[in-house]
Amino acid sequence: MISEKMKGLGSNRSVIRELFEYGKKKSAEVGAENVYDFSLGNPSVPAPQSVEKAIKELMATADPTVLHGYTSAQGDAGVRKTIADNLVSRFGLPVKPELMYMTCGAAASLCISLKALACDGDEFITFTPFFPEYRVFVEMTGSKLVPVKSAEGTFQIDRNAFEKAITPNTKGIIVNTPNNPSGVVLTDDSIKAIVEVLEKKEAEYEHPIFIITDEPYRELVYSGKPDSPFMKLYDDTILCYSYSKSLSLPGERIGYVAVSDRMADKSDVYAAICGAGRALGYVCAPSMMQRVVATCDGETADVSVYKKNRDLLYNALTEMGYSCVYPDGAFYLFVKSPIASANEFSELAKEYNLLLVPADSFGVEGYVRISYCVSTDMIERSLPKFKELICRMQSILQ
Repeated sequence: MISEKMKGLGSNRSVIRELFEYGKKKSAEVGAENVYDFSLGNPSVPAPQSVEKAIKELMATADPTVLHGYTSAQGDAGVRKTIADNLVSRFGLPVKPELMYMTCGAAASLCISLKALACDGDEFITFTPFFPEYRVFVEMTGSKLVPVKSAEGTFQIDRNAFEKAITPNTKGIIVNTPNNPSGVVLTDDSIKAIVEVLEKKEAEYEHPIFIITDEPYRELVYSGKPDSPFMKLYDDTILCYSYSKSLSLPGERIGYVAVSDRMADKSDVYAAICGAGRALGYVCAPSMMQRVVATCDGETADVSVYKKNRDLLYNALTEMGYSCVYPDGAFYLFVKSPIASANEFSELAKEYNLLLVPADSFGVEGYVRISYCVSTDMIERSLPKFKELICRMQSILQ
């Protein structure tokens, strides 16, 4: 006997991965230059030179038995101190190294945090649109994911809908800004609404309701400066981070969890984080990469390339007649399907070798996600295909 649920997850990839695999097969048939793959959020910008420099210096000077050996289960103490100090100096966060846990990327950070908090009957709220794996991560703990609809068009927080969704079973909320898949950055008003509602509900129910912030796109903002606002405003905050996007290191799987030093039960929560890491087998994140990201923490790859791609694609598609959500961050464009079914629209787009992710599994029907972390040249070459596609949609609707 095996777990039928796990069999199902393994047998049916996410819609993103399915489209990515389709793109590889199609590229082999017609040539990669003729396929416009906007499916995967895989950074196209190289890591900053400081990453290569750090790796070379470590390889040349560090004791290899230390560099490639085990660190403490929660991560190297010096690494955690460096990153904690940077979070204090860059964002003013109440973080200490003894409340940090190095992880294999943001997915591990989220799974560890959810496992640490979840008890029987718990619910976790997130806002639409949301990364589909949130549902997998939450349900893995035996808890329930409760999506709350955001304001249509802007995808800012609907305060009333959020407050109505909270129950005595609400253990926490997952917040992702800049957002995958929409690229939306939460406004100060949305952030304030989340904090005020949670403070009210914590007092009403007399138990903590945690904010879990998913921040892999924190540095990818095009208006204003990167920020990490929630831990400064709300004591019961756990920060989950990955260097996959900021340093263009998705395949290295390196990130961290940070528990707020202002949290009343911080010692117990951190102990549960460590216990969850142990139970899930997420102990001792890759040793060398821990030291590399500590050296490069706060730096970014060339984000200006993503901004150039954003402006090119958004301006071109809106001029053609597509309706797009304006993205202030990340590297995704959320486009309204010209027809009711985003899945049908995505299938029609394949006929033009345009690979666009239908967003129903993101909790919002009628949209597709376009990942513009691709070469600018590919975007330019794809534009005539987008034009052909919208013309076909217009003929269908007439």
